[in-house]
Amino acid sequence: MAEQKTTKTPVKASTKPTFSADERAAMKEYTQELKTNARRGGKATREDGERDLLEKIAAMPQPDKAMAQRVHELISEAAPELDPKTWYGMPAYALGKDTICFFQPASKFKARVATLGFSDKAKLDDGDIWPLYYALNRLTPQVEERIVELVRRAIG
Repeated sequence: MAEQKTTKTPVKASTKPTFSADERAAMKEYTQELKTNARRGGKATREDGERDLLEKIAAMPQPDKAMAQRVHELISEAAPELDPKTWYGMPAYALGKDTICFFQPASKFKARVATLGFSDKAKLDDGDIWPLYYALNRLTPQVEERIVELVRRAIG
């Protein structure tokens, strides 16, 4: 029986980038956070995490900076057991090794509004569907109360 030759057509690589420049920058920040923690012996202290978080907030443009600072105050008061840290270059809060919530400034991905996000580790389950991301347009007393309620619920 004669051997058949097959020709393989090379698959053309997409010229379209998979991630945006902002997303690639966030991934680089996360890689840097991991390297920094490795230099700290594998685990950042609470003080290290808070210092890193406050540096990120200080570098934000307004109005993100003011909103991030207030969100940090609210979360720190409502859930002192959460450790402040940075996560993909954003202020975040963890319980042990698990990131529970984070503040995403509008400027991070050129969004219209800032976001308070929760990971799948947050205990916000409510039936078969519930939100994990909340748009933050303004921090009114009612919004601040809701943030405190969500964070407390998220940690159980």
